[in-house]
Amino acid sequence: MKTLLIVEDERDILENNRNFFTSEGCRVLTAETLAQAREHLANEPSVGAIVLDIMLPDGNGLDLLRELRESGSKIPIIMLTAWGKSSDVARGLRLGANDYVTKPFTYEVLQARVETMFRNVEQVPENVVKGALTLKTTSMTALLRGVDLLLAKKEFALLLLLSQNEGRAMSREYLYEQVWGADMNNDPAAVKNAVLRLRKKIEGSGYTVATARGEGYRFEASGK
Repeated sequence: MKTLLIVEDERDILENNRNFFTSEGCRVLTAETLAQAREHLANEPSVGAIVLDIMLPDGNGLDLLRELRESGSKIPIIMLTAWGKSSDVARGLRLGANDYVTKPFTYEVLQARVETMFRNVEQVPENVVKGALTLKTTSMTALLRGVDLLLAKKEFALLLLLSQNEGRAMSREYLYEQVWGADMNNDPAAVKNAVLRLRKKIEGSGYTVATARGEGYRFEASGK
C-alpha cells in the first residue's frame, strides 16, 4: 500500500484530503505543522510522497522541502500554494519540488498529480548497475566491485543523475539545480569539484564522467 503524507493546517482541507486518498487505497499520514511532519518522516520510512502546504503555523513548508533536498532525499513532493503566489512556486521548483497545485483545487487534479509522482518513483530501479559500479538507490550507496565508495549524499545524487542519463551532456547549471536544489551562482565550483572527486572514486569501474566541451558533463564508458 502506498503511503502519502499530507501536511496542511486547514483542518477541513486536511480531513477531506485524508478521506479522499484513503478511499483511493492510500495509507495516509497527516500533519498540521512542520514539527509533526518531521516526526512522521523520522519514524515512517514508508512515506512515498508528500502533499505539502506552504504556509504553516510553525514556519514555511519550503523550509522542509529545502531540508529534505539538502539531506539527499528524493521523496516526491507536491506543493499546495495560494492563487497568485508565483514566487512561492518558482522558489519551490528551484528547491526541488516535483509539482505544485494551486488552491482552490479539484480532487481529480490533485489525485492525478499524486498518481504521477508515485508512478515516477516506481520507475526508479532499486539498483543501477554500470560496469563494475552498482548504485543502490534506496540506501544511497555506491559500490565498486562490492566495495562501498563512501560517497557523500550530494556525490551520490550527482552520480545517480549522470548515470541515469548515460551519454547525455548536462550543463553544470542544470546539475546544480537538480542536486543542490538552488541556483548555481552562489557556488559555481561545486559541480566541478564534485565531478573531479567522482572521477577518482569510480576509476576502474568501466565508466567515467567526461567533460563535454561547452555543454557540461556526460557519464560514459571509459575510453570513449
